[in-house]
Amino acid sequence: MRLRRRLTAVATAALLLAAPMAHAMKIKQQNLVDLISDSQNIVHGTVKSVTDGINDKGVPYTEVTISVGSSAKGRKLDGQDVTFRQFGLLKPRTFPNGKTLLAVTPEGFPKWVEGETVVAFLREPASLTGLQTTAGMGQGKFRQVNGKLVNEYANAGLFEGVEIDTALTSPEERNMITQPGAVDAAAFIDLVGRAVEGNWIESGEMK
Repeated sequence: MRLRRRLTAVATAALLLAAPMAHAMKIKQQNLVDLISDSQNIVHGTVKSVTDGINDKGVPYTEVTISVGSSAKGRKLDGQDVTFRQFGLLKPRTFPNGKTLLAVTPEGFPKWVEGETVVAFLREPASLTGLQTTAGMGQGKFRQVNGKLVNEYANAGLFEGVEIDTALTSPEERNMITQPGAVDAAAFIDLVGRAVEGNWIESGEMK
């Protein structure tokens, strides 16, 4: 009986989350201005752990913990761990009665791997479920490899339409925002940090 109630709760939760899942499959392209504006916290660090489960309301989730090296927006989390739960399981889960829950992380959501170094533009947690993910879904999670950062869409549209007062940027930074593909990690993190600290978007110096 307890298992039946749990499965019913899972089914109900899946229905409640059907709209966000459908939305994830039709993701709007977001540039750097959008990512900064839509994020509550921006952190750079190493993924410490990735686990999954089902909460007491029957909502399947993936729990991610990031050991933060530096933070560019929101609470100063440098040297701390930040943990959040994103919708969906890592893989289908089979219950003792033989039934299988297929509610894995939907297409378009960021994928997390233990040990990887990332820059994450974290949105505010959802008011209904407390679940959280990155701004722009996979667009707001950047993986660092060999000193370069790239999101799950190969940085497509990252700087499209972005304008920054030239007095605020170096020639190298101006070149970075005109080139497609992976970006220099140090330069990108520094640019984002200065944009947030200087309120460039709010002042119209970055748009």
